[in-house]
Amino acid sequence: MHRVAIGLFAAGTVTLSVAAAGHALLVKRDSRSALGWMSLNLTLPLFGPFLYWCLGINRISRRARSWSKSGRRISGAEIYPIDDPEGEPVQLPPGASHLCDLQTIADRIVRTRLRAGNLVTPLIDGEEAYPVMLAAIRQARETINLSSYIFDANGIGAEFVEQLRQAEKRGVAVRVIIDALGEKYSRLSPRKALAGSRVQLKRYLPLRHGAYINLRNHRKLLIIDGREAYTGGMNIRSRHQTSRTAPAEAIHDMHFRIRGPVVNDLQRAFLEDWHFVTGERLDDPLFFPQVEQQGDSIVRCISDGPDREFRKLEQIIMGALSCADESVFIMTPYFIPDRPMTAALITAALRGVDVRIVLPGKNNLPFIHWANRALLPELLANNIKVYYQPPPFVHTKLLLVDNVWTLIGSANLDARSLRLNFELDLSIFDEAFAARIRQHFKTSLAVSRRITRTELKQRPMPIKLRDNFARLFSPYL
Repeated sequence: MHRVAIGLFAAGTVTLSVAAAGHALLVKRDSRSALGWMSLNLTLPLFGPFLYWCLGINRISRRARSWSKSGRRISGAEIYPIDDPEGEPVQLPPGASHLCDLQTIADRIVRTRLRAGNLVTPLIDGEEAYPVMLAAIRQARETINLSSYIFDANGIGAEFVEQLRQAEKRGVAVRVIIDALGEKYSRLSPRKALAGSRVQLKRYLPLRHGAYINLRNHRKLLIIDGREAYTGGMNIRSRHQTSRTAPAEAIHDMHFRIRGPVVNDLQRAFLEDWHFVTGERLDDPLFFPQVEQQGDSIVRCISDGPDREFRKLEQIIMGALSCADESVFIMTPYFIPDRPMTAALITAALRGVDVRIVLPGKNNLPFIHWANRALLPELLANNIKVYYQPPPFVHTKLLLVDNVWTLIGSANLDARSLRLNFELDLSIFDEAFAARIRQHFKTSLAVSRRITRTELKQRPMPIKLRDNFARLFSPYL
C-alpha cells in the first residue's frame, strides 16, 4: 500500500509538471519565456508548477477581457457616441509634420479622435493644482465627476470633502470613484468623511470581491459640468503640498487643467468607470454639452487597460520613439521598460536622437529603484543620458518628443501601468505647450545629477546582486 501511494504521488507530480509545461508551450508567445517556464516545470516538480500557477499564468488580461465580453466594462463610446466619427481629420501643426506616422498609429488603435482647439494648463504641485480644483468645484452648477486612486480625507482632502458636500447641498450631482486598494493609503477614507451626505461615492473593485493587486483604477480625473477637466498624475493628499510637508514625506507632481472639446472624451472615460462600478449607464446629453474651442492644443484622450485588444499606450510610446528626429525627454517615478521598449530607446539614441531620462534619486518604493538601476548600464552604454532628481520624491510623468508632442497623464513607464492597471493619458500636439514642458525639464535637469557607467560599475557586489535579483521581478513591479 505504501508503494502504491508513492507511485500515485510520483505519477501525479509528473502529470502536473508535464501539464504545466504543455500549457506554457501553448500560451506563451515569447519563446524565451516559454522555454524558461517549461524548464522550470520539468526540473522542479511541484515547486515549478506552483510558481507557474502563481506568476506564469496571465489571469489579468483574461479577467479584464471577460468583463468586456460580459458587458460589465464598456467603452465610453458605447455610453455616448463619439460625435461626427467621419468628420474631417485634424491637421497637425507644421512642426509636427514628421510625426504623421504617430498620428496614423493612434488613429488605428484608439477610438477617440484628435481634438483641435484645447487649452492645457500645467499646475505644479498641490500649491498650484488644489486651489484651482477647489475653486472649480465651488463654481459647479450641474455635475461633478471625480476619480482618484488615492483620496486622503485628512488635510487638503478635508477641504475637498467639504466642497463636495456643499456642491451636493446646492443641487449639483456629485459622483466620486476611489480605488479600493488606493483607499488603503488614506489615513481617513472619504467614505467615512462623506457619510451622511448624498454624494454618490463608489469603490473601484472592492477587495472583498478578490485580492486584486492588479486591475486597479490608477486614473485621476475631475470633470466640472462637462466643460472643464483636471487630470495628470496627482492624487488628493496633503503630501503633494511640498511647501507644507517635510522633505522626507513630500511628493512633487504635476497636474493639468483641460478646457476644450477633448473634455467630452475625458467625461466618457469617467462614465466608463462609473458603469463598471455601478452598472449604471449615464448617457444623458447633460454630461456632454457643446464645448467651444479654447486654445491651440490638438489633443487625443487615451483610455487604456488590460481589457483592451491593443496595448495602446505602449504602442503609441513605441511609435513616438520611432518617429523622433531630435529629442526624447522622459520623466517618470517608476521606470522599468521591457525588452522592446529598451530596444526602442536604444535605437532612437543610436539614430542620433538626444534621449534623456529623469528619475527620482530616492524612490518611495526601494525595490523599484533597485530593479531600475540594474537596467541602466545598457542604456548608458548606448548614449542615453539618465539623471536622478534630488528629494523630495518626484511623481511627475512626462514624455516630450521633438519639442512638439507631449504625453501626460497617470501612466508610468512600467508593466503595471502599461499592462496591468487602468490608466488615462493625453497625447498633445502643441509647440507652445511643449515649450512649457521643455522648460520644466530644463529646470529639473539643472538640479539633477547625471548617472555614469563608472558609478554603476563601482557598486559593491552585494548591491549588484540585490539590484539584479529585483530586476527578475520587473514584469510584476
